[in-house]
Amino acid sequence: MIEGVPAAGTIRVDAQDTTTVISLVGEIDAALRDEAGACMGVALVSGLPVVIDATRATFIDSSGIAFVLQLHLAASAERIPVSLLDPHRVLRDVLDMVGISDEMLPEPTAPAAPTAPAVSV
Repeated sequence: MIEGVPAAGTIRVDAQDTTTVISLVGEIDAALRDEAGACMGVALVSGLPVVIDATRATFIDSSGIAFVLQLHLAASAERIPVSLLDPHRVLRDVLDMVGISDEMLPEPTAPAAPTAPAVSV
């Protein structure tokens, strides 16, 4: 939250058997900074390939883009592959503008249904 204003979106992480899915839902902005940091930590500790699922994202500001870029850089340093599921191109179009879109593999299908409840942090 920023100054008592509730967030209009959420970032969730779900560590599955073979991948870690980070779901961006609604408006991804600075109000989600704490959630973003916690999700990034879970994703990196798991060591599994990461899928950023932006299917339900409606908006992403510079803070959200910074989260995605930081996650990509940190995962790359650990040799963890990162792919992007973004059928509406909410995120991919911005990544195209900053020149990083080609570094993230497209995820052609939706990630598998969670085997355990996703953790909202």
